[in-house]
Amino acid sequence: MAALAAALAALVSASAAIAEPPGERVLNIGHRGASGEAPEHTLPAYDLAIGQGADYIEQDLQLTSDGVLVVLHDETLDRTARGPAANCTGRVDTKTLAQVKTCDVGSWFNAAFPERARPEWVGLRIPTLEEVFQRYGKRIDYYIETKSPDTADRMEERLLALLDRYGLRKPAAVRRQVLIQSFSAASLQKIHALDPSLPLIQLNSITDTSERLRAQLDGVASYAVGIGPFLSNVDGALVSAAHERCLEVHPYTVNDSSTMTMLLALGVDGMFTNFPALLDQVLAKRAGPPKSGAAKSARGWDRCRRT
Repeated sequence: MAALAAALAALVSASAAIAEPPGERVLNIGHRGASGEAPEHTLPAYDLAIGQGADYIEQDLQLTSDGVLVVLHDETLDRTARGPAANCTGRVDTKTLAQVKTCDVGSWFNAAFPERARPEWVGLRIPTLEEVFQRYGKRIDYYIETKSPDTADRMEERLLALLDRYGLRKPAAVRRQVLIQSFSAASLQKIHALDPSLPLIQLNSITDTSERLRAQLDGVASYAVGIGPFLSNVDGALVSAAHERCLEVHPYTVNDSSTMTMLLALGVDGMFTNFPALLDQVLAKRAGPPKSGAAKSARGWDRCRRT
């Protein structure tokens, strides 16, 4: 982490001209909820993230064998699920929803992080996306990722149907209550073809350098409103090139205050963190008024049509 901080410091000093003007809104995105302090992708992790100041909470989507969208990062259950082996090991897409619902996804966290363990984490269940929508409705903002969509049966159509069912598609289009991201350009392009009004974020690989990402931006701008690069691949040249194309930059996953501060100086528009409270504190220390969603005209964004 020290080496990464040093590298980012060098990038900041070389790119100070594009630093974000004080008072502009930078998104605090709860990565799998407040996953540094509670079991990832559980309702308590989402509750905690919201309470800690997250602007968005993230949902990674997997599809069960009977066609239900559930919220889980991995394609397999092995890392975070505990319970009957027949139900709670192996690929999610080979299990029914009933099987998945027998799995405990809290106990692993207590074992992995005893200093943060809580008895109430034991027995937590994998939520469906619908259950998340039922719990929070239109009171919060969602950052949803299609995971392994190329092998999932109509994941995109199922997602849009749920957005419709809970009245979230229009708010997604009008005020970005829902952002949809994916590593799969094909998945995002499919969603864009189904509904061009939805705001999409192209996730980028850990191995994608700034130079490689900059070469892709023109294509990405044809269907997306932003990019999600790995934090160490972000430099001033990438941020500037993205903003020239009206693309936002949301790096992942930033868990220490020094790196948060350096990325803010580079001008990123938001960041994923396992610790939303920490990012909220860093943002609060910045000069100027609190987050307000102010126009980005000071950075040349006045020409970008934003909703």
